[in-house]
Amino acid sequence: MCNICGSDVHAWKGDFKTTGGLGGKLPTVLGYEMIGEVAALGDGVSRDSAGRPLAVGDRATYACFSPCGNCPACVAGRRILCVNTRMAMLGHIDEWPHLVGGYADYFYVHPGAAVYRVPDELPDEVAAGANCALSQVIFGFRRAKLTFGETVVIQGAGGLGLYATAVAKDYGAGRVIVIDGVAERLDLARRFGADAIVDLNHFDDERARVKEVMKLTGGRGGEVVMELVGSPAVVAEGIKMTAMGGRYVLIGNINAGASCDIDPTRLVFANKSLIGVSLYEPDTLGMALAFLERSRHRLPLDALLSHEFPLEDI
Repeated sequence: MCNICGSDVHAWKGDFKTTGGLGGKLPTVLGYEMIGEVAALGDGVSRDSAGRPLAVGDRATYACFSPCGNCPACVAGRRILCVNTRMAMLGHIDEWPHLVGGYADYFYVHPGAAVYRVPDELPDEVAAGANCALSQVIFGFRRAKLTFGETVVIQGAGGLGLYATAVAKDYGAGRVIVIDGVAERLDLARRFGADAIVDLNHFDDERARVKEVMKLTGGRGGEVVMELVGSPAVVAEGIKMTAMGGRYVLIGNINAGASCDIDPTRLVFANKSLIGVSLYEPDTLGMALAFLERSRHRLPLDALLSHEFPLEDI
């Protein structure tokens, strides 16, 4: 199973190529938020990244990118900074290994990529999001150093935002506030643990939304505010919602060339930090799978999948 992620839509629309962003090669195969059944194992491979036995026929979740392991960043332990990272949907299908994306019968997992056996009790639709959206927000909170009792504000209640809501509560956030304008998403946000919501239909301008967040946080703002909308238009607003000394985490904005106007004094005078997060350290995927295992019967994880299509319809 391979989910349709927002990044897949951006790639399909040509945003990456036209804006000078990720830049992939055509023709390619899209899709990277996926799980698969092991069809073959490389020489000497018999265990997953947690040391558990891995065999042909097992279901596995795996990082959709693989650092080279040899560049200065990899050697220093900062694999998300690898300049030679290979990623799904960026390869040319005429070049080896050909199987470069999730919307296909097979996908080739490069040596060194994180691979975890999917527990039998986790259905495909629950496990498929682990290697992208879920791992990404977990790593975002790791980078932000979210601590017990802090307030989190989440901009956007799509797949990323819903995962972020649940993960923030799992991390021990004292209060989680979610902003969106789609009723179904806001309802799901509550079911995923949101303590309060800000409905764009009721607070339809930036000033009103910031005022409401301040009201909900006792005038402080969020210690961690996470951008998961994918639009630069929300960035200045998010910075205003961030508490003094807080951290503003950007994950959704991946379109190179897009810009926004911000007042830098809001960062300087209030000692706020901007944190950009792309990809994740490989061990995060194991954390994501463990989160799904312990949350399987507590959260409506099945509701994250809205539609299902056979491969021939892609």
